[in-house]
Amino acid sequence: MPNRVAALGAQPCRNAESAQAARATAHAVDLGALPEWDLSDLYAGLDDPAFRDDLARGERDCKAFAQAYAGRIAELAAGPDASERLAEALRAYEAIEDLLGKLMSYAGLVYSGDTTDEARAKFYGDTRERLTDASGELLFFALELNRVEDSVLDAAMESGPLAHYAPWIADLRREKPYQLEDRVEKLFLEKSVTSNAAWDRLFNETIAALRFPVQGEMLPLEPTLNKLQDPDGAVRREAAGAVSEVLRGNLRIFTLITNTLAKDKEISDRWRGFKDVADARHLSNRVEPEVVAALVDAVQAAYPRLSHRYYRLKAKWFGVEALPYWDRNAPLPRVEQRTIPWTEARDTVLSAYGAFSPDLADIARRFFDKRWIDAPTRPGKAPGAFAHPTVPSVHPYVLVNYQGKPRDVMTLAHELGHGVHQVLAARNGALMAQTPLTLAETASVFGEMLTFRKLLAGTTDTTQRRAMLAAKVEDMINTVVRQIAFYAFERKVHLARAEGELTTEQINALWLSVQAESLGPAIQLDAGYEPYWAYIPHFIHSPFYVYAYAFGDCLVNSLYGVYAKAEAGFVERYFALLSAGGSKPYGELLKPFGLDASDPGFWQIGLGMIEGMIAELEAMEGQA
Repeated sequence: MPNRVAALGAQPCRNAESAQAARATAHAVDLGALPEWDLSDLYAGLDDPAFRDDLARGERDCKAFAQAYAGRIAELAAGPDASERLAEALRAYEAIEDLLGKLMSYAGLVYSGDTTDEARAKFYGDTRERLTDASGELLFFALELNRVEDSVLDAAMESGPLAHYAPWIADLRREKPYQLEDRVEKLFLEKSVTSNAAWDRLFNETIAALRFPVQGEMLPLEPTLNKLQDPDGAVRREAAGAVSEVLRGNLRIFTLITNTLAKDKEISDRWRGFKDVADARHLSNRVEPEVVAALVDAVQAAYPRLSHRYYRLKAKWFGVEALPYWDRNAPLPRVEQRTIPWTEARDTVLSAYGAFSPDLADIARRFFDKRWIDAPTRPGKAPGAFAHPTVPSVHPYVLVNYQGKPRDVMTLAHELGHGVHQVLAARNGALMAQTPLTLAETASVFGEMLTFRKLLAGTTDTTQRRAMLAAKVEDMINTVVRQIAFYAFERKVHLARAEGELTTEQINALWLSVQAESLGPAIQLDAGYEPYWAYIPHFIHSPFYVYAYAFGDCLVNSLYGVYAKAEAGFVERYFALLSAGGSKPYGELLKPFGLDASDPGFWQIGLGMIEGMIAELEAMEGQA
């Protein structure tokens, strides 16, 4: 991270940040009072004695657990009381996981509030190191459980309290072929602090420290990207140029981060015996590689019918043959743009949720009433948006960077969907609350769809209706087409890195090749777009995560189709799906809806919904 404080140019940059904060405050008058989250349900502050005491207790509990159970799991699994003895160990293990998760969640959320603050960064780094060391004491447990004969564990889970943990043990068994000797596993864990975790943090702090010159201001990344949706084309072009120029000036470090993390992953995959670069992600997602391959093939085959077709139509609306890349997400011309106050965004989402289910809206309302949301943009704040589940003993938190755009309302609906899902899944406990990525985007995308459909139903003006449909199509293209293109880019990068270190020019070329293929000829990838891969955090933090968005969007399109048929009992089945968390495989959870993601034709249902919206837009030509 550049040491701007020591540099002569630091003062103007800090002044620019202060001015930007002042402008953000002034703009907040238009948006209304934006909530900042109250993290006191976790801890009262960085110097909270409860945090210090819990951290020490967590370390003690890890050591005590190892002393009580290390080397004894096979013994506990034998005999008539195996179910009770193993369940007792698992209950103790789960309690420790909840405590460690609470500590790490707090450190991570505080850090995300301002990743450029040294005190927060140190707090986060120190906490991570201590918790990594502590959790090393627990490694033996999963490894020893996986060395117990399947037949012995099956007998112990047949009845008694261990049956409750059967789904978690089943997931653990899937890891069995890829686990290593205990000392190697511990080395991998301890070295993560100075390997992938360290490079993740370097990426975060580098991105957060960047400033982009737009209209006389030095803006952080999030407000700069927001300018790409400005009604003024000159502003969009200037913002795009600023992103390109600043990223290009920092590509040396982003290239190094990408090369290092790709090699780090290759080493881990090779030691564990994974054959394909994405196999580890498929395993953690509990999804078959052939199902992902079918999704990717279906989306890539649909590029001409979806993104190519839509952007050709959008270029026509703008009166050009091809749109420059900075106009890809531009608002439609001659459509009134307005800033949406926070209270209106809140009421819109809660109303849409409530029309589907009052219970759903009641859960979502807690996030507003209890200050579980952090909404303002701030210098240093993590860009984008997320919902963090924390741990079952507390509750989730949501981060957004709300700036009053219609897309920001959809983002709020999306993240609240995650939050509701996490609240419902928490009842499964710390070991089984987490939902695999195959279903993790279900509630979020469904919440977006509910919000969009309610807004569309209340819109009669043809121009506004077209603008709303176009915005939704663009969001769906960004979720499906773009994310599959990102997945293809990652595959190309990781496969090429296996042959040797990549230059910036090589990564740029891979990026442009997949973008040109996915976006089509109606998007002009001018010089300047080549470094845009560098700011996308998923490539760094969670390789190959991105296909989960396409998976979730297509799945929800199919799920919404079932709901639209007004089938009796849909709401109850939907709540059962969300409440299952990670306790059931996705195939089993989809069966009550008559959906089967292993059927190659399944993906065409979701893609067909996007295609139908584009056809509706084409039919509206001449009406606006």
